[in-house]
Amino acid sequence: MSARGQRGLTLIEVMIASAVMVMMMALAWRTISNTADTKRTFEKYEQRNHELRMAMSRVVADFQAAYLSRNEDTSQSHPRTMFVAKSSTKVPEIRFSTLGHRVLWADANESEQTVIQYMQRNNPTKSGAVDWIRREQRRPSNEPPEDLASDYDVLLTDVQSVQLEFFNWKTLEWQDAWDTTQSDGQKGLLPSRVRITVTVKDPGENDYKVTTQARIVLQEPLNFVQ
Repeated sequence: MSARGQRGLTLIEVMIASAVMVMMMALAWRTISNTADTKRTFEKYEQRNHELRMAMSRVVADFQAAYLSRNEDTSQSHPRTMFVAKSSTKVPEIRFSTLGHRVLWADANESEQTVIQYMQRNNPTKSGAVDWIRREQRRPSNEPPEDLASDYDVLLTDVQSVQLEFFNWKTLEWQDAWDTTQSDGQKGLLPSRVRITVTVKDPGENDYKVTTQARIVLQEPLNFVQ
């Protein structure tokens, strides 16, 4: 009697084929996982860069529209237009009048005049982190600023430091403080340029520094008195 030919696969062949398939699946999964991790990291960097660009653009626009006015009641302790900046160890405090307010409604009883203030605030979700905050007072007033309703926006989260420098076109020097409300300061004088340097942490926890400048257009105080 002649033996029939062997049909199908042996156990060893099945095991070898299964091992090869498992290796191919593992390699494919690792490739897909690495690609997904790279995509998430790239998106974090892009999100951080977008946040930086938007913040710097907003700050530059505010400074470019800064102005002073001679139509003031000098007897008031809180002038309606000012440019006051105090140096600080991490985030400087600054308050200035600007023509950069965006009127959103035709009957809002508002103009382009507003008062902007930059300040720091502790991040509510990350211990030890500091956010850079923009405070906008809708209408200039002689009332104390803390008594007036304002809008608050977060410019940047988790800021390491903010440095503001002001170019004095009379002395041709950069200064880290400015005050138009004091007679011994820069009364009636605006800096011609403002240099903004911001340091933040990137998604890789490395320091990332961005620097830009704003040119203040209205150098002379507004005066409508005949």
